Amino acid sequence: MKNNNSIKLTIISGRSGSGKTVALRVLEDLGYYCIDNLPVMFLPQLVATAPDRYPKLAVSIDIRNKPDNMQSLEEFYQNLKNDPRISSTLIFIDADDAVLVKRYSETRRLHPLSRRQLSLDEAIVLETELLSDIASMADLRIDTSNLSVHDLANEITTLMSGRPERSLVLVFESFGFKNGIAKDADFVFDARFLPNPFWEKELRNISGLTAPVKAFFAKYPQVDRYIAQIDSLLLDNLPDIEKSCRSYLTVAIGCTGGFHRSVFIAQILYERFTARGYLTQIRHRALEKGKS
Repeated sequence: MKNNNSIKLTIISGRSGSGKTVALRVLEDLGYYCIDNLPVMFLPQLVATAPDRYPKLAVSIDIRNKPDNMQSLEEFYQNLKNDPRISSTLIFIDADDAVLVKRYSETRRLHPLSRRQLSLDEAIVLETELLSDIASMADLRIDTSNLSVHDLANEITTLMSGRPERSLVLVFESFGFKNGIAKDADFVFDARFLPNPFWEKELRNISGLTAPVKAFFAKYPQVDRYIAQIDSLLLDNLPDIEKSCRSYLTVAIGCTGGFHRSVFIAQILYERFTARGYLTQIRHRALEKGKS
């Protein structure tokens, strides 16, 4: 921290069963003072006193303690983003409806909205509606549908460790559309129309990070042109995005399997923006899944 009066604040939100408790435990291991289910009305007072006692603070906001007046929370959080003493990040964690149903069935837990005499499916749908305004405020979204507890812990650790205050982090990720669209992305680009190394037998089982696959793409100018177009779009809009005081911008590149085209493009963009001095991270979803 740059001075004794500054604070790192992370707010965790998301639907029940998505992994919020795991995220808080990881943040606790990273040295954060963590509070689960704090009534939001006490959050301003907590933030005001935190610099003296809790320079790294994490709080969860979910359906149990969501305020009735969301406008006041939005105004409060915007003030936090504009306060140079506070480095704040709101992370919204979510998963597919079917995954949430399965998790509740396996653990036999009661959904927080079950007291309203709703079925589990109805409670999950209602919770989505009730948390939509908080989701829209999020700096970063994490979809845990295909993540194990260990995977989520690693992702939280990677995202939060060593992040300087007041800086935008560009997260580039590749994914396969066959596994579902990347729900945690701010930008999604489709690379399925580009030439596919999969149809070259000798390239089928090696990824877009390897020299032979890179050589394959070098033969097709449309690949470089598409990368340049994405690159230009991001560069043109980053000044305005940075002015919004958000913490993360996730750029997802998808192809059919998430193994060749998306990996190659995401890696190139990651390397370009790293060379320009931006804070960057890279995630190759399909490759990481294959290692687990």
